[in-house]
Amino acid sequence: MNKLMSSKYWWVFLIAVIAAINYIASVFHYRVDLTREKRYTLSNPTKRLLKGLKEEINVTVFLQGDLPADFRNLRNSAEELLQEFRELAPNKLNISFKRPGEGLEEEEKIAYQLYLDSLGIRPTNVRVQLKAGESQEERLVYPGALVSADGRTMAVDLLQGQDMGGGLQTLNIANALLEYKFAHAIQKLVQERAPVIGYLVGNGEALSYNVYDLIEKTLKPAYGFGFAPIDSLPVIPLDFDAIIVFKPTQRFTDEQKLKLDQYVMHGGKLIWMIDNLYAEMDSLMRAQNDFVAFDRGLNIEDLLFRYGVRINQDLVQDLQCDKIPLAVGSFGDKPQIELVPWQYFPLLSSYSGHPIAKNLNAVLSIFPNSIDTVEAEGIRKTTLLATSAHSRTLSTPAIVSLNSVRNEDDLKLFNRSHIPVAMLLEGKFASLYANRLRPGLADSLNRIYHQPYLAASEMENRMIVIADADIAGNVVTQQEGPLPMGMNQFTKTQYANKDFITNCIEYLVNPSGILSARSKTVTLRLLDPAKVEAEKTRWQLMNVGLPVAAVLLLGAIYQAMRRKKFALNK
Repeated sequence: MNKLMSSKYWWVFLIAVIAAINYIASVFHYRVDLTREKRYTLSNPTKRLLKGLKEEINVTVFLQGDLPADFRNLRNSAEELLQEFRELAPNKLNISFKRPGEGLEEEEKIAYQLYLDSLGIRPTNVRVQLKAGESQEERLVYPGALVSADGRTMAVDLLQGQDMGGGLQTLNIANALLEYKFAHAIQKLVQERAPVIGYLVGNGEALSYNVYDLIEKTLKPAYGFGFAPIDSLPVIPLDFDAIIVFKPTQRFTDEQKLKLDQYVMHGGKLIWMIDNLYAEMDSLMRAQNDFVAFDRGLNIEDLLFRYGVRINQDLVQDLQCDKIPLAVGSFGDKPQIELVPWQYFPLLSSYSGHPIAKNLNAVLSIFPNSIDTVEAEGIRKTTLLATSAHSRTLSTPAIVSLNSVRNEDDLKLFNRSHIPVAMLLEGKFASLYANRLRPGLADSLNRIYHQPYLAASEMENRMIVIADADIAGNVVTQQEGPLPMGMNQFTKTQYANKDFITNCIEYLVNPSGILSARSKTVTLRLLDPAKVEAEKTRWQLMNVGLPVAAVLLLGAIYQAMRRKKFALNK
């Protein structure tokens, strides 16, 4: 080696080595993730999904061209992630970055952008400075992608469920969710069987336009869907991977509860969306004053208690809440209307870090109840949604008042924090009817309906209990019809209700575990502005002066060594 490096052709060898290293690096990629939160490490379910791909997947990302710095970072992160996807699925993933409608005529471009809008990829208006010294201009950025395979296409909105008012934090969360969103889209395209979701009817559950977004826009496009008339079915078929119990208003009989109980014992998943008290905005608008929220008498307390939770007879209020228009005075003979905070509409968040609700914007609730956990052997409970640190509950009979907060003394009553409103239950559930069922009925279940009675579930199971059905409901207006769930009809603010409900369903019915990728965290390690200003000069000297000084020092040492060497040779 020394002989080769001392020859006059040493530089040829060096160039050859550098070229070989670059070629090997272009073919084989490997990196070590040294970040504390492992932001560059793919989850095991994602790796299994990509390694098992059997058909080609095409991914088109619409982050291209002149973009603000934050969106360029999002684009670069998406490119790095998809490159890692491609290495795990060689020859199965085709990736491209382009502008929406690039290469099309103006009319075709507009049509294509309308097509993206219909899929849920909507533009974000940003300011871009093309050259230094020039004024900024507004651009429409489409922070999304299309993932397609064998004629099927899924849209990926990279900012879905995020509040764009969050600025850098919003894009940081979008960065953390990239793996989940792309892996989830690919998994949906290649799955052989779509899970079937049932919608329970028979106890006054809503079948109006107030569940249009839930049924028509959320369930039917992504899952098999069917109604489950509880009184017409001798047993709830296990063909349903999950059953949604949405806002029942009529009392459950023991026969109905037995059907639900045995569905759970045999492995069926339930999502309870329950309003324990009758409290509706229509009542308040009609009364134009106060009204009393009263118990619906659903008769499911014993069933839920057996599974490990209790929905309380109360209403939750929170100072972190949505706004509604109220008359705050009058101007002449006309009322003066303003948007004011309405504490009966809390904005819920997650504090448990569970992937169902992690990295989500706030979830809007309407007259929610609180949830308590109770002892249930073998059942693990996780709070999915809870109030802020400034909340309270009003026990039955709960009086709903337009002026629920009148002065600062009232504010002091909001002294409870993180009141649970949505709960995940996991484990082996015990039947409410253990040692209570008539032998003849148990024999009938086995002999006639081929579903033997079980006193306890034989396998681990899951269910979700939400003490506010309106989280999954939508407002209907005369001008616009059904709005998306979680949208305030007055401010047009879109909350993350749909993403939360979708994640709940995915967690229950998707055995792949892809949802675990939502647990990824990308921590913002920002500089302290005050400290930066105080120590700016020192750090500038260190970053600019020290490298120059080091080069000059090394040059001086090198020259001194040369002078010494040639002096000895003389």
